Amino acid sequence: MDYNYLPLDDAPVTFSQIKNYLKFSQEVSITFKAHKAITKCRAYLDKKMENSDSLFYGINTGFGFLQNVRIDKNQLNKLQDNLLKSHACGMGDEVPQEIVRLMLMLKIKSLSYGYSGVSIDIVKRLVDMHNLEMFPVVFTKGSLGASGDLAPLSHLALPLIGLGQVHFKGKKQNSKDALNEAGWKPLDLKSKEGLALINGTQFMSSYGCYCLTLAERLIHWANLIATMSIEAYQCNVDFLNEHIHRIRPHKGQVETARKIREYLSGSKIAKTKKENIQDPYSFRCIPQVHGATKDSFEFVLNTFITEINSVTDNPNIFPDEDLILSGGNFHGQPLALGLDYLAIAMSELANISERRTYQLLSGQRGLPLFLIKEHGLNSGLMIPQYTAASLVSENKQLCTPASVDSISSSNNQEDHVSMGANAATKCLKVIQNAEKVLAIELLTACQALDYVRPQTFADKVEQVFSDYRKVISFNSSDRVLHNDLQRSLIFLKEFEIDF
Repeated sequence: MDYNYLPLDDAPVTFSQIKNYLKFSQEVSITFKAHKAITKCRAYLDKKMENSDSLFYGINTGFGFLQNVRIDKNQLNKLQDNLLKSHACGMGDEVPQEIVRLMLMLKIKSLSYGYSGVSIDIVKRLVDMHNLEMFPVVFTKGSLGASGDLAPLSHLALPLIGLGQVHFKGKKQNSKDALNEAGWKPLDLKSKEGLALINGTQFMSSYGCYCLTLAERLIHWANLIATMSIEAYQCNVDFLNEHIHRIRPHKGQVETARKIREYLSGSKIAKTKKENIQDPYSFRCIPQVHGATKDSFEFVLNTFITEINSVTDNPNIFPDEDLILSGGNFHGQPLALGLDYLAIAMSELANISERRTYQLLSGQRGLPLFLIKEHGLNSGLMIPQYTAASLVSENKQLCTPASVDSISSSNNQEDHVSMGANAATKCLKVIQNAEKVLAIELLTACQALDYVRPQTFADKVEQVFSDYRKVISFNSSDRVLHNDLQRSLIFLKEFEIDF
């Protein structure tokens, strides 16, 4: 497959494809199969509306509590325009453009199944917007995570009718101006199209997919950085023995212990007999803690892969069965629970990482207090641990589950909602905080390893340590540590390594 092209139809999109899509900034296109399914569904809906006087939710009725208000046939198009305008009520920060890009792709993917009733022109325009990098301005606040991500998806869809704003060619501008620049005219929405565009879970799904790509890399980094700390703290490595994990065989635990044994290959420090029979939990229980996070990640990943390969608008149209059915596929409960679970799991990676940082600074195992010569005159790495502690504590606050909350809306028609959108935005914050905490442990572990010289490190540790020292030098006396922390974070984000 061309790395710069992602075909979309009813074939499942995998996590590997999502990662390639993000890494290579792939363009998207629907397949001939998807084109046929979309046009078939639209033709069925048009014929149905011509030959039936029945009420179909959101197609010839009002929305939410107004579900029983019949809309005249000559006003069905205006109904859809009004829907987008009235529901574009987002507030707060702008959604990062990389996530907006995912939202466009996942909306196209959902529509490509041919159960939503949109015309092919709508889908083509979304594809063109995506590929020209005309990204709508979408806001983080406004979705309850049920009835779909109504507010953010309304902002995503506004440019189709020439409203709202977009980021295009390096500037934020009114959508109408951007359409003119691209040589496009605003589209006229037909029956059902506005509802199909905004009724779905693409805001939550996009945040979730983005979070999962970050989380996967951080889980790998956490194991590697922990290995460096194990070397620096000169731990007794009996806790990694495969027999221990054979008798408590949680998959993540077993894999974590195996991976760290692999990372320690070639280490003379690990093979040296230790006076310490066992070490603090933040070292000795790494397989159990990191492994539990890995298992949680796998559960959440499965949830989101199912979701992005689903149709999540309402009502759903089944041409072959001659059915138009109202349901609740827009409800974000699986995603809300998954995002809360992922946030909690990732916060624990940060929690145990900060404890290892604390131990490395404690003046034990032959390491100087705060990992600095002439401590007292120099504070060394005392305060980066404060920063890590602050981030860990913020994560604890952010990890209060959003999914346990609900609030009634639309005059009590929509009386249980998932709050998955709030879970999504705070999950990303938790992961970004965890990334910073791990960057601080990396800085601390490398400083400690310098004091362990001239002993020989494991090959993998030596590789990372050597490359890290090209970016951040040994701290022999106090300096502005903000700069070191920022460089450490960039190293963690950008360093290419085979985990």
